[in-house]
Amino acid sequence: MISDSFRIAVVQANPRLGDIAGNVALARTCYRQAAEQNADLVLFSELFISGYPPEDLVLKPAFMKACKAALHELAAETAGEGPAMLIGVPWEQDHQRYNAVAYVDGGKVEALRFKVDLPNYGVFDEKRVFHTGPLPGPINFRGVRIGVPICEDAWGDEVCECLAETGAELLLVPNGSPYNRGKAEKRLQIMVQRVVETNLPLIYCNQLGGQDEVVFDGASFALNADRVLAMQMPQLDAAIGYVECTRTGDGTWKLDSADMKHLPERDEADWKACVMGLRDYVEKNGFKGVVLGLSGGIDSAICAAMAVDALGAERVHCVMLPYRYTSEESLADAKACAEALRVRYDIVPIAEPVEGFHSALAPMFEGSAPGITEENLQSRTRGTILMAISNKFGAMVVTTGNKSEMSVGYATLYGDMNGGYNPIKDLYKTEVYRLSAWRNTQRPSGCLGPEGEVIPRNIITKAPTAELREKQTDQDSLPEYDVLDDILTCLVEEEMSVDAIAARGHDVETIHRIENLLYIAEYKRRQAAPGVKVTQKNFGRDRRYPITNRFRDRTT
Repeated sequence: MISDSFRIAVVQANPRLGDIAGNVALARTCYRQAAEQNADLVLFSELFISGYPPEDLVLKPAFMKACKAALHELAAETAGEGPAMLIGVPWEQDHQRYNAVAYVDGGKVEALRFKVDLPNYGVFDEKRVFHTGPLPGPINFRGVRIGVPICEDAWGDEVCECLAETGAELLLVPNGSPYNRGKAEKRLQIMVQRVVETNLPLIYCNQLGGQDEVVFDGASFALNADRVLAMQMPQLDAAIGYVECTRTGDGTWKLDSADMKHLPERDEADWKACVMGLRDYVEKNGFKGVVLGLSGGIDSAICAAMAVDALGAERVHCVMLPYRYTSEESLADAKACAEALRVRYDIVPIAEPVEGFHSALAPMFEGSAPGITEENLQSRTRGTILMAISNKFGAMVVTTGNKSEMSVGYATLYGDMNGGYNPIKDLYKTEVYRLSAWRNTQRPSGCLGPEGEVIPRNIITKAPTAELREKQTDQDSLPEYDVLDDILTCLVEEEMSVDAIAARGHDVETIHRIENLLYIAEYKRRQAAPGVKVTQKNFGRDRRYPITNRFRDRTT
């Protein structure tokens, strides 16, 4: 039995969705490490045994059966005098499926708690696959009453209030909360509200790692009942934090910890999230490495830098695919970027296959003026060559379109949109420029690329161009990127009306044009590779617009 003090280990680790045996092995390793550090209780994140979010996998009986068996296997670790464990697991009971947390001690499952508030917004779709659990009471942990609200249960007040009223002495919150800008501060503010309402100390344990489009960023923390931060774990890095819990003279608990990390600023956090998302997508899906087209432009350069930071230079293959419109400047810039990153760099001219397409199509196209169709043949030839390299050598193609391009459809299906993953899919063009300049002066922790300038300055300062025709620049057909990106942020993230956007100083006809481009490009985005979620609303799980859509905002 606990007397007046005990120690909690908070595990911020990176499970792999569906790898039940691997997740059990990871949990076992963390548990044993915590036991060596004299922990009394080891706290894991939401659905750790299965990985999160498991989506329709939980509809598969064999999957649920395997998760239950894995929990009982892991429970054996707690036999004897070792610490107890709180760990997330999908659970089937009475023909219903729950997002559950298991309390394991003495070699067996002593208690289960089921998630009450199932999120059904943004990237979450839990009501589709899980049933709502009953309002919970506290768990008896060796004489201490522990409240365990699961993730969303602590974002509202009902579950925590119920736990406080039924005798909980502190709150332990296992989470699967994805990264987006400002999310760490928002989590802290919400948890402070729960502490104020319940007058209970709280420990927030968040998952780490990339899962398709979302990145879980950790940044776990602890709060005392007086709202003072007692522990702050790192963001976007694996760690185990330790919290000392001591009973005070009035019977309440005080939390103390030596773990107090500084959270990264916005640009560093965005960069690390993009790197982690790419790394985990490649590693968890079993690719040998990545290959990408290095054009001498800013988008491919930043993707190459992120790939090297994620995987190391030896696993990144860059290919320049020049045609008659490729400038000597672009050739020089691409080579300089590859040399700075120390990656393998090949040049594969595309004139012969492009001209072959022109020749094959000439009889059908006779009498029509050359235009976008011919330009897109260049992009599609490049995409085919990159996919062939991928097919031959087993490296995944990284696609390099930014959010500005993906918004307005300035990307070619089966061309530059070819690829398995896009680390900058949720970064607007202006953000790509800012992060590129930032990375030239910083190398964040955990990044494998070189220090110093990794993206040549000329790539950052020159006018952006697709180089599909003579003297082409992006601004031939688009507004300046600072204007375009502000309009897009208003339309996509904020869902603002045309009138409200115009009130910011933008031209109404320009807004109408961008809105129309945004809507008609939906069919392209549905076929695009997944990419890291960075903003509050990414293209994919966050934003689900119909492809067939005639609505346009004409309120002005």
